[in-house]
Amino acid sequence: MLSAIEIEKITHELQQVPVKKAACIEALKIVQQERRWVSDESVADIAAMLEMSTAEVDSVATFYNLIFRQPVGRHVILLCDSISCYVMGYTVLRQRLHEILLIGYGQTTADERFTLLPNACLGTCDHAPALMIDDDLYRDIQPAELEQILEKYH
Repeated sequence: MLSAIEIEKITHELQQVPVKKAACIEALKIVQQERRWVSDESVADIAAMLEMSTAEVDSVATFYNLIFRQPVGRHVILLCDSISCYVMGYTVLRQRLHEILLIGYGQTTADERFTLLPNACLGTCDHAPALMIDDDLYRDIQPAELEQILEKYH
């Protein structure tokens, strides 16, 4: 069930668009901000509120790789695996993250602190390799910097 806060925020978004369907992405983002992910129940609730089918909302949610349809950690690490990052040291970064966090792609640490996901491009090819943690972009990353970077996120 959507919370009162989620309903209020989605209602605000509905006032900004000409048709309810146009608020779908924002509604999904609102739920994710509150819960860290979007459950099947939330998809159904959003669908009802926007007068859409659950399949329509789910198709939007699964199209966008930054809408999480399963639980994630408190912090999501997006490691860029584009050709630029690959050439500039992606493999070593991925291996070092695995050593530090003891997880692979799509997994969450036992303490639910981090989830590690691949990302096709972070838009900073001239400063590869790159990764993003939540909304923080890190460029020109060296493996030795990873532990210090990760310590910032509790």
